[in-house]
Amino acid sequence: MKHTFTEDYDVVVIGAGHAGVEAALAASRMGCRVLLATLSIEMVAFMPCNPSIGGSAKGIVVREIDALGGEMGKNIDKTYIQMKMLNTGKGPAVRALRAQADKELYSREMRHTVENQENLILRQTMIDEILVEDDRVIGVRTATNQKFSAKTVVVTTGTALRGEIIIGDLKYSSGPNNSLASIALADNLRDLGFEIGRFKTGTPPRVKASSINYEATEIQPGDDKPNHFSFLSKDEDYVTDQVPCWLTYTNQTSHDIINANLHRAPMFSGIVKGVGPRYCPSIEDKIVRFADKERHQLFLEPEGRHTEEVYVQGLSTSLPEDVQKELLHSIVGLENAEMMRTGYAIEYDMVMPHQLRATLETKKISGLFTAGQTNGTSGYEEAAGQGLIAGINAALKVQDKPELILKRSDGYIGVMIDDLVTKGTVEPYRLLTSRAEYRLILRHDNADMRLTQMGRDIGLVDDDRYQHFLAHKEAFDRELTRLGSIKLKPIAETNAKIQLLGFKPLTDAMTAKEFMRRPEVSYADVIQFIGPAEEELSARTIELLETEIKYEGYIAKALDQVAKMKRMEEKRIPADIDWDDIDSIASEARQKFKMINPETIGQASRISGVNPADISILMVYLEGRSRSISKKQLSKE
Repeated sequence: MKHTFTEDYDVVVIGAGHAGVEAALAASRMGCRVLLATLSIEMVAFMPCNPSIGGSAKGIVVREIDALGGEMGKNIDKTYIQMKMLNTGKGPAVRALRAQADKELYSREMRHTVENQENLILRQTMIDEILVEDDRVIGVRTATNQKFSAKTVVVTTGTALRGEIIIGDLKYSSGPNNSLASIALADNLRDLGFEIGRFKTGTPPRVKASSINYEATEIQPGDDKPNHFSFLSKDEDYVTDQVPCWLTYTNQTSHDIINANLHRAPMFSGIVKGVGPRYCPSIEDKIVRFADKERHQLFLEPEGRHTEEVYVQGLSTSLPEDVQKELLHSIVGLENAEMMRTGYAIEYDMVMPHQLRATLETKKISGLFTAGQTNGTSGYEEAAGQGLIAGINAALKVQDKPELILKRSDGYIGVMIDDLVTKGTVEPYRLLTSRAEYRLILRHDNADMRLTQMGRDIGLVDDDRYQHFLAHKEAFDRELTRLGSIKLKPIAETNAKIQLLGFKPLTDAMTAKEFMRRPEVSYADVIQFIGPAEEELSARTIELLETEIKYEGYIAKALDQVAKMKRMEEKRIPADIDWDDIDSIASEARQKFKMINPETIGQASRISGVNPADISILMVYLEGRSRSISKKQLSKE
């Protein structure tokens, strides 16, 4: 069929949620002409669920997005109402930043950034069809029958694909927050031959702040000490007049109300068909699954400085509206709460992620990428991380440049994408620190050290950010060298000072770096003996020094594991391999290999159901195949 295009683009991004804006900004900043198509301009980077960014593992993802040149970290640093570092009493591998956002301001600021980005056009339109010829993307068609050419297309539709909102026995077609659902595009993806899944997520009711009895709840303040998601943000800009959150709990009365109405709960009555998130279940699911628990935490999270809406975190539900009201009034502090929005569940279509490459390009259609909840994940941060990688690779494909694949040892974004494309997911995927085998080297404090050079190499990190990074890296390297070169000797004067600080005296000479390796010794303690650095170090440079020095042995072991895995990742599997041609591998392994088509030995080894014997057989086969090809080439010569 001959298409007549009215406009031409390098990249078309479908959906302007957290994945879409990162994809569009990345591609346009890398020099591509980009169209960002959204069902509603008012919902650019909208937060249909919790008004927060970051948290365990997720906060590290935001730092990684920032380190690569993405926007989420900068945007939340402009719009937060509270900032808090989590897990400060635990090791550095699990510490992560979390911010409460001013939801309306977050969306407005991101829209302003998008609207003022060179090479990027934001348009309110519904995309009904991805146009394909010879298994390659050539453009898109809108609901108004406009056709735009595109060299690559990134689908970031969130929960809009055949979205349906469910409240009690009420079920109707809708995207999040009563926006339009995308029906024709969902049909189009099926027609293109993709395996489609059906997932479900949900939100809690929102209540009016002035109707809450805060005196009956526990205050949850932010941190006094400055902290930021973006490596470019300055301590002097840290918001000090932060808005607190509040903690309350469900109780036996709450549980009795839920149990008495389970027959009206869509999750149990059969109305809900989609698979819900294991790690963020609805309150009715919690009560059934954890029947022995006397109470569940609920956080009252303000949605902004200029709204009365408060998000009841932990009370996600699709129970009927009258039951939701009764449930709210059973909770301490919410006895007289006015419900401003009803909680709801939403079901939606998603693309089963084993159909993707690690670049997030589909295996079936060249130039077509998917990201975010379209790939089966949950969470704004997971979506933004995928959107960034999809946008980067869409731009690199347009420019005929080498693709960017983040390894599991590069970042949590790499862990997430590898999990999705290698293992797939049968429920909404959420990042957890336990998913990362190299989590000690994937910390929030070293995200720029891991990724900013990559961002620079692909053309996404600008001069200002790069110079900022280099200055930080050089200060860190200089001070690390100085700490390793100055020795503390076990002389009376030094030991007297050490004992005055409450530390064990020296018995042998040691470098300042070795002294600082003691668990109880801080950088501030060390400089009392060796003096400060030539230039004042930032708090984050000091934090990085302390972590790298104190955990040096563990980090070295992790890096050794990375080096061993790298050898497996570098062993490529030919695209034209015939899996039926390999004798002796288990039938389950053969089936999984055919479904996923791993690109490296490393990826093949991580597939569920594949055992070490299968990998050994595969490597022997590939070695023999390589020799056979070499012999044929020699005989021709």
